[in-house]
Amino acid sequence: MYQRILVATDGSNLSKKAVSSAIELAATCNAELIAMKVVPRYPQAYFEGSIPLSAEEISRVEKQWTDSAQAQLAAVEKSAKTHSVSIKAITVKSDVVSDAIIAAAKKHKADLIVMASHGRKGIKRLLLGSETQQVLTHSHIPVLVLR
Repeated sequence: MYQRILVATDGSNLSKKAVSSAIELAATCNAELIAMKVVPRYPQAYFEGSIPLSAEEISRVEKQWTDSAQAQLAAVEKSAKTHSVSIKAITVKSDVVSDAIIAAAKKHKADLIVMASHGRKGIKRLLLGSETQQVLTHSHIPVLVLR
């Protein structure tokens, strides 16, 4: 059915449920799992929401974010291996999460993207948008959204 499943995680509880479901689906289909975490770049301008920091401090913050992402992905790898699922973990730096997920799915030839719904409602959803909605709208690869 599926040969390669990409699962995007942000480390939230809802995302962890999506990861668990993706692992189970990959085990059932004997598919390879690609676990992905998108790490933002530190904003470079005040208008992007940054606080003025030195280049060294920005590097430290970005490294901290990357290290956190790798720790999250290591937990996914451990869980996948306990289910005998072949896994590849990737960290991508991008300011636009949805674009990074779609690009990674194409690059790694995934035939399914699994991700969690964000759970926002009302005005927060309207103002903040939804990366999941963007992936659903723009992906040419099937997307499984879990709540």
